[in-house]
Amino acid sequence: MHPPPVVGRSVASRVVLVGQAPGDKEPKLGRPFAWTAGKTLFKWFDTATGWTEDQVRDRIYFAAVCRCFPGKRPEGGDRVPAPDEIASCSAWLEREFELLRPELVLPVGKLAIGQFLGERPLIETIGKSFRITYRGHEVDCIPLPHPSGASPWHRMEPGKSLLHQALRLIAKHPAAVAAATAARPA
Repeated sequence: MHPPPVVGRSVASRVVLVGQAPGDKEPKLGRPFAWTAGKTLFKWFDTATGWTEDQVRDRIYFAAVCRCFPGKRPEGGDRVPAPDEIASCSAWLEREFELLRPELVLPVGKLAIGQFLGERPLIETIGKSFRITYRGHEVDCIPLPHPSGASPWHRMEPGKSLLHQALRLIAKHPAAVAAATAARPA
């Protein structure tokens, strides 16, 4: 893993988004989902909620399975963190859940989804809400596919329809509604 760690804004939110790990641009830009995948992710939120990127970052706590860039694969693309790297970083996410006590977790991509729901096909996972217990904390879980340009899953059927279904679930979830209401200026 390559430091520095990448973290989101300090937001006391009941909604936690969990990504896989930062890409190579995020450490330089100092925020998660700062590049191509982020542009797609924030378009999804804009479509579902009407929130701008800044509003999303102000209303949702951004976490990750691993906080440092894992490096590139020899054949190209970002390397998926190894099980020992995931285990080494797990205390961060565990502590964030203890502190924030979220009501809604949004795992993004297969690696993050696996941390909450175990390995399962995206077609059986995206577009659904699950009531789970994570480290002793009950929370609703609405998984999202990874917004990477390398993955066409969310741009073709049934992924496209399932993504829209997941975004509708997020937009109407009480924790997301409360996050929007709490963040409105007086």
